[in-house]
Amino acid sequence: MSSPPPSVPAASVLSVLDLAPVVPVVVVNEVEDAVPLAAALVAGGLPAIEVTLRTPCALDAIRAIADGVPDAVVGAGTVITPAQVPECVAAGARFLVSPGWTDVLLDAMKASGVPFLPGVSTTSEVVALLERGVREMKFFPAQAAGGTAYLRSLAGPLPQARFCPTGGIGPTYAPDYLALPNVGCVGGTWMLPEDAIAAKDWGRVESLAREAAALRPRG
Repeated sequence: MSSPPPSVPAASVLSVLDLAPVVPVVVVNEVEDAVPLAAALVAGGLPAIEVTLRTPCALDAIRAIADGVPDAVVGAGTVITPAQVPECVAAGARFLVSPGWTDVLLDAMKASGVPFLPGVSTTSEVVALLERGVREMKFFPAQAAGGTAYLRSLAGPLPQARFCPTGGIGPTYAPDYLALPNVGCVGGTWMLPEDAIAAKDWGRVESLAREAAALRPRG
């Protein structure tokens, strides 16, 4: 693998949206895959890594990446209960992502001391978060919830809101999202094909990550 980019000090992670154009959404089924997978993503130029809490070993994977890949900015995704928040932070998560939010979950994330992206899919949810002082959000499920047309329509009346669209986005659609003024990055899984993970082909993951890191708005 090529040399990874310079590490991002914990204190400097003020906005997940500005670390890279793409945040890989990672499902770790085997803890031993966590470090080499994260190292490949970082080497490819994608330092912000969202490990979803969809498997029993997710917290162990976050802990392994936090300890073993210092250049990674590892976060926890699919955070859906307040109890998960301190567990994730204790494991080493440097940001939190939820598919949706409630007042109780939002309070827990705000108290965590790390950046967070609560999920939204409606204008009312965006307005409610702005009312609570939250300006950075996850737009999910992006393609199903209206895609670029929906986010473009929000930019006029709600320019202060910024998004990380996730859900159904691949390399074909990503540049269109990244071209929007209210999108800082996108979340996706296309740089993590199941056959590459099964074969532990970390070189392929790094190559796909490098292509994703090079995505820029069109025109």
